[in-house]
Amino acid sequence: MRRGERGGAAVEMVVVAPLLILMLLFVVGLGRLGTAREAVDGAARDGAREASIARDTNDAITTAQQVATDTLAEKKVSCSNPNVDVQFAPKPGQLTAGGSVRVVVDCTVQNGDVAFPGMPGTKTMRGESTAVVDTYRGVR
Repeated sequence: MRRGERGGAAVEMVVVAPLLILMLLFVVGLGRLGTAREAVDGAARDGAREASIARDTNDAITTAQQVATDTLAEKKVSCSNPNVDVQFAPKPGQLTAGGSVRVVVDCTVQNGDVAFPGMPGTKTMRGESTAVVDTYRGVR
């Protein structure tokens, strides 16, 4: 080791360590946003599937909303003001055999505990899914 290089490793570590920590926080933040996106899409998919097997319109709406919020809670997504919208086709507002059910889940995800400059503290995500109601199924 030359005389002028003593302590060089410590200086390099002091310079590089904060950059590595910032990079790690950025990756964790992106991972959390990706997980939340998957959970919101899954909530919409589960809600649409359950609504498509309901026997009447009111039951389809309440079931879809309950299943979607339960899925978000099960995935441990910190979702403030979740909104679950249930739409029916071809007759709007009516569950029809051979028709379809579309569920849209809007969720504002809290990501503020991963403190990284440039990462959003909250992000509104939307998940959509459509399920077909069986043609030969009896609906009331």
